[in-house]
Amino acid sequence: MPKKILIIEDDPGILLSLKDEFESEGYTVSTAEDGEKGLEIAKQQRPDLIILDIMLPVLDGYEVCKRLRMEGDTTPIIMLTVKDKEIDRVLGLELGADDYVTKPFSLRELMARVKAVLRRTEERAKDLATYGFAQIELDFKKYEAKKKQKKLDLTHLEFQMLKLFIQRKGEVISRDDFLDKIWGEDNTYVSFRTVDSHIANIRKKIEDDPSNPKHIISIRGVGYKFTD
Repeated sequence: MPKKILIIEDDPGILLSLKDEFESEGYTVSTAEDGEKGLEIAKQQRPDLIILDIMLPVLDGYEVCKRLRMEGDTTPIIMLTVKDKEIDRVLGLELGADDYVTKPFSLRELMARVKAVLRRTEERAKDLATYGFAQIELDFKKYEAKKKQKKLDLTHLEFQMLKLFIQRKGEVISRDDFLDKIWGEDNTYVSFRTVDSHIANIRKKIEDDPSNPKHIISIRGVGYKFTD
């Protein structure tokens, strides 16, 4: 699945140039020309990375970054600015940006930065050892789980499915994705019905009300989405 990039930039020429470049590299690209619209798109679409200009109308890049991080959004952010002062770079990074590129920049440099940040993000996700949400604690190394301090009996497959959910939190995961990632791309014996059955079992174990789930949400005709 192509990585999703959100570009928030008010200069139409730069915006179009970046959009064309990233699409030519196989990325799916969304754009916004002011901070408020960019913030809205970031919340709705959950991109894999945000390229964020600092000098924006309505909401500047600092405020967009600050609001995303305050809401618990960990989407990688690369900031763009014409400024070249150390204090500006430090402020952006302190607010939670992952990298910082000063204009003018080469498209090749920015593309390399994007790939490096995405690579680091993927490596962190692969190394996921523990995770907690609501009153549930998961240990993916020991394959142990608790809910309200009481042991949860999750199978190995259920742990793997939960790990995929968490690594792609907020993103809709199709049944095909589950089959490929959990059972393998060469699988010919596990059906969509099996995926649904495992999801139902996980809900029974982690949801307070499995008939009205809050964490594993069905997206009709597409798949499932995990939320904290």
